[in-house]
Formats: sequence, C-alpha cells, structure tokens
Amino acid sequence: MTSEPAALYNAFAARDPRFDGVFYVGVTSTGIYCRPVCTARTPKAANCRFFESAGAAEKANFRPCLRCRPELAPGNAPVDDAQRIAALIVQRIEEGMVDEGAGIEHVAAQFGWSARQIRRIVQRELGVSPIELVLTRRLLLAKQLLTETTLPITQVAFASGFASLRRFNDAFNGRYGMPPTRLRSTARQAAAVTTRPTAATARRTSLSAPSRAGEPDRPAHATFSLQLAYRPPFDWAGILRFLDARATRGVEMVDLERGAYLRTVRLGEHTGWVRVTNRPDRRALSVELPHDLTPVLPALLGRLRHLFDLSAQPEMIDAQLARDPLLAPLVARTPGLRVPGAFDGFELAVRAVLGQQVTVKGATTVAGRVAAAFGEPVRTPYEGIDRLAPTAERIARCREGDIASLGIIRTRAQSIIALARAVEHGALPLEAGGDHEHAIAELRALPGIGAWTAQYIAMRALRWPDAFPKEDVVLRKALGGLTSARAEARAGPWRPWRSYATLHLWRGGAPAMDHASRD
Repeated sequence: MTSEPAALYNAFAARDPRFDGVFYVGVTSTGIYCRPVCTARTPKAANCRFFESAGAAEKANFRPCLRCRPELAPGNAPVDDAQRIAALIVQRIEEGMVDEGAGIEHVAAQFGWSARQIRRIVQRELGVSPIELVLTRRLLLAKQLLTETTLPITQVAFASGFASLRRFNDAFNGRYGMPPTRLRSTARQAAAVTTRPTAATARRTSLSAPSRAGEPDRPAHATFSLQLAYRPPFDWAGILRFLDARATRGVEMVDLERGAYLRTVRLGEHTGWVRVTNRPDRRALSVELPHDLTPVLPALLGRLRHLFDLSAQPEMIDAQLARDPLLAPLVARTPGLRVPGAFDGFELAVRAVLGQQVTVKGATTVAGRVAAAFGEPVRTPYEGIDRLAPTAERIARCREGDIASLGIIRTRAQSIIALARAVEHGALPLEAGGDHEHAIAELRALPGIGAWTAQYIAMRALRWPDAFPKEDVVLRKALGGLTSARAEARAGPWRPWRSYATLHLWRGGAPAMDHASRD
C-alpha cells in the first residue's frame, strides 16, 4: 500500500471496499479514526492523517468511529516475511498468549526469537509496541461485544482478556474517555434511530429466533452472535461445498440449504459449538455461539478466521493468478475463492493421513469412525453434531489395533499414532502461521507421511499461502501430465499464491477428485 497521502485520500473519498482494513483515517477536527469505507461525510484532506493499523491510530489519541466500527475491519494478509511475523504475533496476542501471566518473553521463546526482535518487528510493521497492541485488541473486542451483544459488563471484561473489572474500566475510560456503560447506551440509541420495523426486518427476526424450522428450541439468552469481516468477493458457496465433502460426522456439519457451517468446539477446558453463516450485505460472517465459550472468545474467533481464510485479499490474489491463461477462466468462474483452513491443526492432519490412497468420501467415512471411537460426547442444540474431535493426547495413548479395528490399515494407524505423539510432545506445532518449513520437515520424518500430505497440511493447518502439493494426480493432470519437477517450475509465476492456484485447479478437475490418490 502506498504511503502517499494524496493517493490514500483518493481511496478514502472513493469509499472503495478493497482498501478496508488496509489503512485507517484519523480526522484531526473530530479526534476520531475511521475505516476507508465509512459513510460519514468526507473530511477535508488537510484534516486527515493515515495509519496502517487501528493500534497506531489509537496511540495517536484518535477514538474509534461508532458508525464504521474499526474493530470490524478485516486484517491484512501477510505478503512478506516481516508482515508475516507481525501477523503471527497479532494472532498469538488475539489467542491470549501475551498477557500478564505469559509476557512477550514467553512468546519470543516459543518462536525462537528474542523479545527485542519481536518488539522491533511489531513496532516497525504496525507502529505500536506489542503491549500497546494487546490493549488495543482487547478494547476493540470489548467494544464489539458491548455494541453487538447484551453480555453483562463483567462478562465483556473477562471475555476480552482483562484480568479484572477495575482494569477494564480504567483502560476503557483512559482510552475512550467514557465508561463502557455509556458506549453501550450510545450504541443502542444510534441503533434505535436507524432501525425501522419493516416487513423485511420482521422476516429476518423470525428467521433468527430459536424456533427456526428444523432446529430444536433453545433459550434465546443462551447464545449471542458476532460478526467477522472479510474483503469481498467471497466464494461462500464454494467453501461450504469443500467443507461439506470433508465434514467429520458428529464433529462438524454443513447445511447447504441454509448456507451454514456448524461444528463442536473444544478450547482448553471449555467446550461448546458454533454456527457460522454469511452476511454479504455486511461483508461479514455471522458467528452464533453459546455464552459458555466467552472465556475463550479471542482464540475462537481467531480459529474461525483461519478456517474461512478471512484475511485474504482476493482481488490481489485473483489479479495475479488471472495472468496465467490456464488459470484465467477458473478465476473468472470463481472470484473470491478462499483456501479452507483448519479449526484445529491436529484434527486436520489426522484427516489428511486418513485421506491417503482413498477417495474423499471414503476418508470422510473413516474420519467419522475415529471421532465416534475416540472423541468425547458433547451436548449441542443441533442434531448431527455431538462429538468433540479426538485430541492428540487421546490418540497418542492408542494401540495400533485400536485404530486398525476401524477399517484403517496398520501402517496408516502407525502414522496417526506417531503424528499424535509428535504433537503431544510439542515437537510438531500445527498452528496457523507457524514455521511451515520446520513443520513440513517434521511431518516428512514421521512414518507414512509423504511430501503431498505435508504440503496439504501446510496449506490448510498452517495457512501457508504458497503450499504446492506437486505430486497430486489431479494437479499434474490439469498441467498436462507434467512431472512433479516440471509442475513446480510451471507454477513459479503463481507464487506466493500457489495454494489458491492449486484449489482452482482442483475445482476445475472436481469430477476426478474422488479418484485422486490423495484427499
């Protein structure tokens, strides 16, 4: 993104949604900062200051706009190493790894860097220190909870990462110059002014009520919903079809008719479920979840962002891939394609191993057996999701015969147990944004896991945008039967978006995918 104020002001004045989340605008005459899609009256150029992040704007003493709500802006996709590292730190912050108990030194040790390196990278890339970024992220999440939900203030404080209500109130007053209760009151008044009770509103209300057709009744107060923004276009139907074909029975389910994805959730000691639908009118996904998951809300929302690839910049990716004559018609047919991620890295890795040498349908069936045998039961209001995905700790204690009895060959059972033990002992972190080269090498060292499986896991579990399973049968067929080495050379111009190119080619050869040698 350019740093020229004139170009940034022109993008802001055009209200171009492609720049949403790429920069923020601070208005000196009001002391407020906005997203470039804000519908408020365009200020004079002389009154505008531009920032690369919400944290930088708040450090400069600007307050978030109540109309465009900067906390809903989609995040930047990493495009080089420094940005990737900064984005990784942001992810760890969002998942609660940087707080009073852990600290920046703990995070630095996990990444193999020094605390000084982390501070320098984050300061250079985002314009704020890691601790300032922690506070900004907590306050923006709290602001979203205050304006979108009816959660009690105390619950908002803890859900957004504050250790006490007093610290939350002090931070909120200090940053925004008002108590949390006043922000909630102001937001409700603004909503009351803009909301009109039309027939369309009544229909939407009836559809969101607990008594939806085909679903069990449940107390309205037991759940709440939040939005996760994305950059359009977004091929929601495509990502649902992909996940539907690979949904593990009992753990996850796709309702293609209603356009919804549902799954069970385990984060630490907290369990529950989520239901995700698309709101294209708001350029956001709507996430419904029970109150029981509020203590792990930052981690949950972060995992859903990875699962649905919400930080992607589709127009940038599509523009580059469309330069290739082979990919151009596929990109035109499916604009805004996303690479589905993983809610849990180990869960996805087991699914990938089960998919070796069998059809997608066959692997899905066996994955359901594994979940039924080794996953714990959990109560949800939805028929069809009632099991938690098996943990690495549980699978690591299994014997080969336990897994082989489910119709899995012994060599593959050995691979799954070895995978579980590597994850359990910390030798193989399968987290989004992690060191893909290290993870691929560790995966290849495990028995029965080859290059294709390692690349597939890197693509989905580690969210590596340049993964390329060059050994894939469908992929090589789409490239005219090239050898693996020549296929890799042919894919050179697609970098660093080879994961997206791969998915385009898989979809182009979808009828043959069930006969591919890999899942």
